[in-house]
Amino acid sequence: MAHCVVPEAEEILDKEYPVLDKGFVRLVDYFGGDQRIVQSARVSYGEGTKTVSQDAALIDYLLRHQHTSPFEQVVMTFHLKMPIFVARQWVRHRTGRMNEVSGRYSIMKDEFYVPEPDKVQPQSTNNKQGRADEAFEADKAKAVIEKLEQGQKAAYDNYSELLDEGLAREIARINLPLSLYTEFYWEMDLHNLFHFLKLRLDSHAQYEIRVYAQIILEICKKVAPMATESFINHMNEGVTFSGEEMEALRKIMAGEENPLEGKKLERFNEKIKTGIQL
Repeated sequence: MAHCVVPEAEEILDKEYPVLDKGFVRLVDYFGGDQRIVQSARVSYGEGTKTVSQDAALIDYLLRHQHTSPFEQVVMTFHLKMPIFVARQWVRHRTGRMNEVSGRYSIMKDEFYVPEPDKVQPQSTNNKQGRADEAFEADKAKAVIEKLEQGQKAAYDNYSELLDEGLAREIARINLPLSLYTEFYWEMDLHNLFHFLKLRLDSHAQYEIRVYAQIILEICKKVAPMATESFINHMNEGVTFSGEEMEALRKIMAGEENPLEGKKLERFNEKIKTGIQL
């Protein structure tokens, strides 16, 4: 099979999808699509794949049974613009390849993330690393936003003055805040990209990275629609149970008492609740 061209993906190459107040996602390039996954699987498994008559069924089978290597044949390259604090979460996914704008060589732009009022929320009382569901009242949110903007302006004014005084760019940048926007190219294969999306689409993920993941999911639907549909069905909207939890399910279905207790019971009930909601 020659170079795999996906017409839907070709149509969105270099299209800029706005994210947050000043960010964006662009698909710069891609390699392969659903047909590449199918071709790779059939080369690997030979006669064993002939019982699966349709490409969608084969892809679904591969993902459902965690035969991941064919999905690694599909690669996407993105141009991303996001606040630095989002980028610092992003780079934790070390299976991607990344090249970021350098504040040593370039003068950083006067662009900072300012949240919308409905995203100015207090610290959660039951989640040490997240915000509460409800936002501050309008006056409080406005006051918070004004403080953020004042701090950003002061930091950038100071940065500009230091540059004008001849200070090296690599030193002048060090007081710039995490809300500053950065840009980078990011490349990842589809198997690892699905893992990224599974984590970053979760409702517990920070809002500011979740909105980027939502856009990337839509782009994946263009490049590899059948694989992405299987991902949504089995990984993103599916629920898995441990061996203990499966035994508990069997006992409950048999009319027996649930043997799980404490934290194990809490986690089990949360999975059941999530499955019902999905």
